[in-house]
Amino acid sequence: MTTNFDFSPLPPWPRTDYCGALRAADAGRQVGLWGWVAARRDHGGLIFIDLRDREGIVQLVFNPERNPGAHEIARALRMEYYVAARGEVVRRSDSTVNAQIPTGEIEVAVAEAKTLNTSLAPPFPLGEGETGNEEVRLRYRYLDLRRPEMQRNLRRRHRAVRAVRDYLDGNGFIDIETPILWRPTPEGARDYLVPSRVNPGKFYALPQSPQLLKQLLMIAGYDRYYQIARCFRDEDLRANRQPEFSQIDLEMTCPRPDDIIALVEGMLAAVYRAVAAIDVKPPFPRLTYAEAIDRFGSDKPDMRFDLELKRLDQAFAATAFKVFAEALARGESIYGIRVPSTIQLSRRELDDMAEGLKARQGLGLAWAKIAEGGWQGPVAKFIDDAARAHCGRVAGLHHGDTLLMVAGRPGKVRPTLGELRLQLGDKFGLRSNEQLRFLWVVEFPLFEYSDQERRLVSVNHPFTAPHPDDLELLRSDPLKARALAYDVVLNGEELGGGSIRIHNPDLQMRAFELLGIGREEAQEKFGFLLEALSYGAPPHGGIALGVDRLAMMLCGTDSLRDVIAFPKTQRAVDLMTGAPTDVDPRQLRDLSIKVIK
Repeated sequence: MTTNFDFSPLPPWPRTDYCGALRAADAGRQVGLWGWVAARRDHGGLIFIDLRDREGIVQLVFNPERNPGAHEIARALRMEYYVAARGEVVRRSDSTVNAQIPTGEIEVAVAEAKTLNTSLAPPFPLGEGETGNEEVRLRYRYLDLRRPEMQRNLRRRHRAVRAVRDYLDGNGFIDIETPILWRPTPEGARDYLVPSRVNPGKFYALPQSPQLLKQLLMIAGYDRYYQIARCFRDEDLRANRQPEFSQIDLEMTCPRPDDIIALVEGMLAAVYRAVAAIDVKPPFPRLTYAEAIDRFGSDKPDMRFDLELKRLDQAFAATAFKVFAEALARGESIYGIRVPSTIQLSRRELDDMAEGLKARQGLGLAWAKIAEGGWQGPVAKFIDDAARAHCGRVAGLHHGDTLLMVAGRPGKVRPTLGELRLQLGDKFGLRSNEQLRFLWVVEFPLFEYSDQERRLVSVNHPFTAPHPDDLELLRSDPLKARALAYDVVLNGEELGGGSIRIHNPDLQMRAFELLGIGREEAQEKFGFLLEALSYGAPPHGGIALGVDRLAMMLCGTDSLRDVIAFPKTQRAVDLMTGAPTDVDPRQLRDLSIKVIK
């Protein structure tokens, strides 16, 4: 046990400044600092310590001739020891200025130091650049969060949320919290259930979103509501999905879709201005759902690059190419992507692409290169001049281009080519994070047919209002009915989505019936909502945007785990604490629960 170690839970002197905040203008000041040892250099006399806190690092200088006691403490310091130091800020000589860090013009000549805590050797580097693999980082998340990159990410997230609050407050919205212990409601994913001890055999559900609660707030007269809401969904995870997440949740009375769209565009512009000093200029372009799917094979298209899908049915209407002719005879379609001459695909790459499509999707890939002397490739000899000319007009083909073509059911071909489009974008560096391409996708279908459930299901949720022009379709052909729904997309990532809601109890009941929810079931699950809608419910609508996903885009990372303080793995496990865990059998008995393994 060293006498240099200070066991007191109180700091020996006040902190006057953050390490990373000191500048040349502070020269001559006496400062008190606390922080972790980020680097140590012993020059045989002078000892240099890089001290790090949340604002950055500053160099401490320990001189054995001027302050032998402090120098003795510095000799024992190691990486990640937590240290208090005080001394004078001095300018560095011109030859020792470090232009790579904001504090590089100065250093602190230490007069006194205290070791407030020692540290084991960290399991991975905590500085800039490469660090440990993600599993190790999550196991020691409290150390990972010390890294400058993670510090920057979480502070950017903080500034984004602050900008959202300021913007919505300035637009008359009221921040209202809604319950975490709620009732199960069908919203597309499995609920996390919470047993009730005082009501044995009964359960709460953690909210997948505050959807019904914010509708009730509109009925209650609060007109403009928002909250940074915690949401929970028991679903399969991936890089941009977590079992618990935060969303910017808002609802308005009597809005049109254009009102909500304009509000959100202003909010996103405010966020990017405050956090990244980027001037985002609304209005954002819009695509209908049908157009997005047909042109890009996705309802969240990445607009940073071209490579659009082109429908080629008419080009091959009279073709002798058996594969295409048989597909058209079955009522299927042919789609193609023009790959411009600036992107060259080798024969090997094209063959690998074809094998991958066949293995993953059971679809064949036909391709042709547009050369000076005509079309070249395995299928070129089967395609007549009329088809070539038509493809050239539809796809805008030029010499040196490559045309990729796939035949099949549009519902399968379009998303497959949409995914292929993104792969090509990644392969050839077309998806730069330096570009920002916002987009609204509007006029989603109200319903779709689920082959698995053999019934209609909501594309958004059961409370989405139909387009007023399509009300009659609810009787005659509900699959053709459009929803008053809208998603905001950035660089191929859905930032959020919303809709105008059903505010009439009879129309809401009709929607339930189309979804196979009978009156008795509707009363059991949604009786409180139907009753509330019967008491002068005003028209209302809103949107929810993912805080984590917005922060991910602001920070230029591709994983939500990089912008959440304590995330879980793709198996919904917290590697740091080991959650989820077994619980004491007595607690299970108190909750009237028996675990069956």
